[in-house]
Amino acid sequence: MMNTPSYDELYQRACERKGGEAEVEALLPTSATKQQLTRLGSDRYLAEFTRKIFQSGFVWRIVNNKWPNFEEVFWNFDIERLLMMPEDMLERKASDPGIIRNYNKVKTVLQNAVMISDTERRVDSSFGEFIANWPEDDVISLWVYLKKHGSRLGGNTGPYALRTLGVDTFLMTVDVETFLRNHNIVDSGTHSLRALKATQHYFNELREESGRSLSQLSRLVSLGIGKNFTDD
Repeated sequence: MMNTPSYDELYQRACERKGGEAEVEALLPTSATKQQLTRLGSDRYLAEFTRKIFQSGFVWRIVNNKWPNFEEVFWNFDIERLLMMPEDMLERKASDPGIIRNYNKVKTVLQNAVMISDTERRVDSSFGEFIANWPEDDVISLWVYLKKHGSRLGGNTGPYALRTLGVDTFLMTVDVETFLRNHNIVDSGTHSLRALKATQHYFNELREESGRSLSQLSRLVSLGIGKNFTDD
């Protein structure tokens, strides 16, 4: 990880490509506070996990257009109610024309409801509190937790859901991956534990240097590479 760009270099590069500081600042994401993440209901975590699972490999616009039907079909992702649902009812819901009829993905609704419920019972707190109290300098371990204990939350699916929910996390986008490889920060599959630890270490150092969030630093990296030009 020698000769990796400093925060100032990353920021200057993004400003050069996006047209200035004001333009860059407008593109940087904001993260939720710990209080906001704690107050967020477990149903909203399950809903976003489900949305990202269905968006994976599919047209996001179609999923979003059908989302009110998902909320209705799955009782607004009420976890206690879902856990009492018999399997044959889940099969019927999977054939509802109002949602995307993919039984393998529909099954994850119940599977991830179980994961959330089991987590709450094990840590004796709400799932929101569990997420909010996760160490900020080790967000990759939260990714690994969701992959191990959840269903279809590996790869970028879990991290994208977390970012949407407001969790401060970097993302392994194509642009970020290109940057990491160009600077020899990773030299293996980007979702290998070795690569994740190296990436976390780099972003942690940038955060200490800049005071910026992981989410903002991840976006700054992407703004300085790939197709993110001022006229795109």
